Amino acid sequence: MAEIYVSTSLDTWAPSQPDLLARDVVLDGICFRRLDPKYYAWLRHKYYLAEKALDTGKITYEGFGKLLTRFNDIHILAVDRFGRETLQAAMDSLDCRAYAPPGASVFHPAPAKPEPTGPAQSVPVPSPAEPYLYPANGSWNFTQKIDPSAIEKVDAIREQALSLGWKEARLYQNRGRFPFPFGDDYGLACFINEGMRIGEVTAQYIEIIGPPPRESRQRFSNPDVEQPWMKKK
Repeated sequence: MAEIYVSTSLDTWAPSQPDLLARDVVLDGICFRRLDPKYYAWLRHKYYLAEKALDTGKITYEGFGKLLTRFNDIHILAVDRFGRETLQAAMDSLDCRAYAPPGASVFHPAPAKPEPTGPAQSVPVPSPAEPYLYPANGSWNFTQKIDPSAIEKVDAIREQALSLGWKEARLYQNRGRFPFPFGDDYGLACFINEGMRIGEVTAQYIEIIGPPPRESRQRFSNPDVEQPWMKKK
């Protein structure tokens, strides 16, 4: 069975030559770690924390749904590769406070594709696109990769949202102190996947409409304004 690498935001990557790679590999600013029983146990612990965050309204149902789908896929891969007993033993023995999650301290690029042979051709080679970072400066532990179309969709409602009191960071920020979607650093653009669109825009929330045919509707709440469920002191 092929080796699988997983990021803290539960993106997966199956390299063609895993034996040539280190345990942690950084691709497009995202750090992936080779999946093993202890890393699975740590990811499962973080998933439990996300469930609690959903109960307290710290993450949206849309964000949690995406997290659930990704984790279920990884769970199936882990069970097939390591077995339930091994995974359970890892969960029972893991000290989550002492476990060091993947970091971006060392860069191990993926193997380069072989260049074509034959006569030289004067074809311009485009430079790699700069990764999207908001904010561009500052020290942040994690960066969430964003679909370019998500930025375009947020741009379309930017002026309306700002006029209603939204902060720009709440719309665009993709860097955080904790892995996505934990904490409240990540902005609206991080939660918009391909096929989704933006619906109603209010001071309290921005509606995210899922892809057809279901077009499920979730609300991305603005934590900087008073919400109906907040208790007044």
